[in-house]
Amino acid sequence: MIRAGEGGYLAEIFAKGHVAIGWHQLGDLTNTKTADEIRQKYLAARLEDKKGAASNAVAMLYKFRHAIKSGDWVLTYDREKREYMLGKVFSDYLFNPKLVGPEYPHVREVKWEHHISRDSLEPASKNSLGSTLTLFAVSDDVLDNLLKVAGKPAPRPEQTHQESEEANLRILAEEAQERIKDKIIKLSEDELPILVAAILRAMGFKTRISPKGSDRGCDILASPDGLGFQEPRIKVEVKHRPDTAIRAQDLRSFIGGLRERDKGLYVSSGGFTKDSKYEADRANVPVTLIDLNSLAGLVVEHYAKFDPEGQALLPLVRIYWPNE
Repeated sequence: MIRAGEGGYLAEIFAKGHVAIGWHQLGDLTNTKTADEIRQKYLAARLEDKKGAASNAVAMLYKFRHAIKSGDWVLTYDREKREYMLGKVFSDYLFNPKLVGPEYPHVREVKWEHHISRDSLEPASKNSLGSTLTLFAVSDDVLDNLLKVAGKPAPRPEQTHQESEEANLRILAEEAQERIKDKIIKLSEDELPILVAAILRAMGFKTRISPKGSDRGCDILASPDGLGFQEPRIKVEVKHRPDTAIRAQDLRSFIGGLRERDKGLYVSSGGFTKDSKYEADRANVPVTLIDLNSLAGLVVEHYAKFDPEGQALLPLVRIYWPNE
């Protein structure tokens, strides 16, 4: 598994047939033969990492440079689409700051063979793939599950990996977010507006949810007084179609129903097309778009202030972790 940058922002570039890792300060690793040589380059770069991070970084750089072979399976994750890309490496190590970007110059070329929805995987596989490490080995069972979903027989490679305590904490946070997204996806079309309203109430607004089937131009009205007389007056549209991105014409229709002093909030579990994002940017009233990633982030940020209705809809538990 090779992560597509912080938050998965490199997934679109990876989809063109590459995987890459950072630590550009080390320069070209082509002539290195051992982990110790990579460690010397790492120390020479004088990277200011926390205790334990250097060893993990050197291990991942060594695996990327030497352990990965042409023909090996490789996996990455597109958080925007909630989709894993599974393919095979077909190149040796390349040092090329232009292929993916100057901060990700260590590159392997990949032929992607399968796109696998996270929702189609077993819970244990979802949990295992939640790591936020740049590079880590996937267990046999998870690879079996991925290839089964992809319709391929599963080989049994021997792979191991080591993760620090700090990495485990990052894994926990990332996986918690993914599991919250899994729960949100399972909500019904009637329940998602209730969740959005709960978030707004936790942020200090009073909300009114439009009755099902009504044609009031929005699903939720949020304002300080709950009646829409005090500003900000927020009109909220909620669409729960996980497999369908909101198009520009849908957003234009929503924007057309906003008044001069209204604020628009459009929530879509299926995300937004590029054209719809452009429509929001050029609207003559403020319009904010919330996709599944952003929605899960808002849940985490404001859950402590959720009222009983919101907590009952999406039950979560706080986890305490040692700070040393």
